[in-house]
Amino acid sequence: MNPIFKKAISVPLILMCAIGLANAQSKEVSSYPNKPIRIINPLAVGGAVDTMARMLAPTLQEILGQTIVIESKPGAGGTIGANFVAKSAPDGYTILMVYDTFAVNPHVYKNLPFDSFKDLAPVTELVKIPLVVVAGNKLPANNLRELTELSKTKQNGINFSSGGAGSSGHLAAELLKTNLGIDMTHVPYKGGGPAMTATISGETDITILGAVITVPQIKGGNLKALAVLGKKRTPSLPQVSTASEQGLSNFDVSSWVGVLVPAGTPAPIIDKINNAFSQALKNPAVQARMAEQGNEVVASSPAQFGAFLNQESAKWAKVIKDNNIQLE
Repeated sequence: MNPIFKKAISVPLILMCAIGLANAQSKEVSSYPNKPIRIINPLAVGGAVDTMARMLAPTLQEILGQTIVIESKPGAGGTIGANFVAKSAPDGYTILMVYDTFAVNPHVYKNLPFDSFKDLAPVTELVKIPLVVVAGNKLPANNLRELTELSKTKQNGINFSSGGAGSSGHLAAELLKTNLGIDMTHVPYKGGGPAMTATISGETDITILGAVITVPQIKGGNLKALAVLGKKRTPSLPQVSTASEQGLSNFDVSSWVGVLVPAGTPAPIIDKINNAFSQALKNPAVQARMAEQGNEVVASSPAQFGAFLNQESAKWAKVIKDNNIQLE
């Protein structure tokens, strides 16, 4: 066949294939969702992420018109589940719900099998969870100033428990001690529950955990709150001042829960998922539960969540480097 004639045939054929592919992708986007959607929880069953996913699932099903399946794939600080989603098809049917450790993991785990910021695309930050500095009732300190003074006189200094090395409570405490100019010894436990129990019993002096777990213990008289670490006071503890109010200017640390999907997921599908979560968070029953737990609804855009992740990563990278924190 004449090469020129052959080329003349091949060009329209390529164009037809491209148009066909584009039409197929457009149909896939416009019909989304048309089958069940999986939300992957990369952390423990019963934790903050799992609870959030199960709280929102019924409303998401109504909005999207499809079954929402919650699957837990815990391990290695959430990186096993995140890796699973990062390697899933970018079609909107596999969604990752993450905790604040997502922005920390690239800095504390060596040789992750995926790139947190290239292999996953941000959808939305759902909520912020206030972190509270709490102490056992026998500790002779009721605020950060008194804790600082106590650190100068207490034999063996102040120690703090956390839910594990690299956890939000651990890193928040490292940042707090730097800002207060004091030394504190880290005592890691396997989870926030044991860390809190250690502080209640007096085994450790303080711990930093989310309001959702600390508020019941504070109101029950088992713990006392020294400070809230976010920008503003939490409605569930209106009498407790923030670290900023106590002299640590612009100190702002909170836990959070967010949503991501595999990189390459079409933007219209990401927008549909973002809109569904935003609507679900407006559900009166959901909002009442959030208020009860002291959580602050955010419902950010994909761009806003992406910028927030970059800020979180940069903030914790410095804390991790300064304190030589590394996990296997």
